Amino acid sequence: MDYFDLEVPFTSLEEHHSDKISALFSSESDHMPSQNYFQSLKTSDFYVSFRQEAISLILQVVLVGQAQYSCNLDPYTPYLAINYMDRFISGQQMPQGSPWVLRLLVIACISLAAKMKEIHFSSSNFQREGGFIFDAPVIQRMELLILDSLNWRMRSITPFSFIYFFISLFELKDPPLTQALKDRATDIIFQARNEINLLEFKPSIIAASALLLASHELFPLQFPSFETSILSYEYVNKENLLKCFNAMQEMVINEMSESIVDTVSSSSIRTPINVLDCHCNKSESESSTSNMAATAMPGKREIKRRKLNGFCSESNRVKISQIQPCG
Repeated sequence: MDYFDLEVPFTSLEEHHSDKISALFSSESDHMPSQNYFQSLKTSDFYVSFRQEAISLILQVVLVGQAQYSCNLDPYTPYLAINYMDRFISGQQMPQGSPWVLRLLVIACISLAAKMKEIHFSSSNFQREGGFIFDAPVIQRMELLILDSLNWRMRSITPFSFIYFFISLFELKDPPLTQALKDRATDIIFQARNEINLLEFKPSIIAASALLLASHELFPLQFPSFETSILSYEYVNKENLLKCFNAMQEMVINEMSESIVDTVSSSSIRTPINVLDCHCNKSESESSTSNMAATAMPGKREIKRRKLNGFCSESNRVKISQIQPCG
C-alpha cells in the first residue's frame, strides 16, 4: 500500500495544480458521513454516546501506544480513524447493548488508518484493558466490512487537504509566520474533531474557518486581507463559512474558558471575536454545544472477558447487525 499523506491525498494530480484543487473541492462530499448522520446525532442520545466513547477509545489507544509501546501513531492517524468511524456508522444501524462492537470498530478503524499511514500497529497490545480480545481474522473481517461500507475510499479528503491551498491565497512572505499559522489552524482542526455541530460542514469550510480563526489570533492587522482572499474564492460558500466560523469560535472560547478554570496559566490568552459579522448577519445560536476534552477517557466498566474467534455470518457482504460473537 502506497504511503498516504493526509495533506496531499491525490498523488496522481500533481502535474496540474488547478485540476488538483478542483478535484479536491468536487470530491470532498464523498468523504463525509451521510446527510442524515448529523440529525441522528442531534436526536439520538445513543449515537452521541457511541461516538463520544469511540473517540475517547481511539485517543486512549494513541496515548497508550506512545507511552507504553513506542508506537508512532501521530495525531493524523487517530484523525483518519475517526473519519473512517464517522463515515461507517453513518451508514449502519448500530446495535445497542453490544459494547464489543464499539471496541472492535475502534480497533479496526485505527488499524486501517495505521496501514494507510504505513505505521506499524499491533492490536494485541491494546486489548488487555478493554475487556475483550479479538483474533486477527475477526479484526480483518471488520476491516473488510468498513472498506466495503466506505466504497474503499480510504484516501480521505479532510480539512488538512486544503490547508496549503488556502494559505497560498494569503501570500505570506515569512516562512516562520506561515508555519505558525498552519500549526495553530491544525490545532483548531484537531480540536474540532469532537464537535458534533461541525460535522455538517465540508472539510474545505472547516479548513477555511480554522485558518481565519488562527489568522485573527496571530495576525489581526492582516486578517481583513486574509478574509477577503477566502471569501472571494469561487468554491467557498460564504453562508456556510460564517456558520462554521461561529461554531468553531464558540468551541475555542469554551476551551479557553475551561483552561482558565482548570489551570493557572502565565501566558496571555487572545479571545477571538465575531469578525465575520461585518459581512453577514449572525443568527443567534439555538443551542449550546457540549465540549468534550480531547483526552477524555471512557468510564470503566465491568465487562466479562471473552475471546471472539470469528463472525457467525459467512456472507461476503454483511451488515453490522449481522455480526455476533460466536459462543
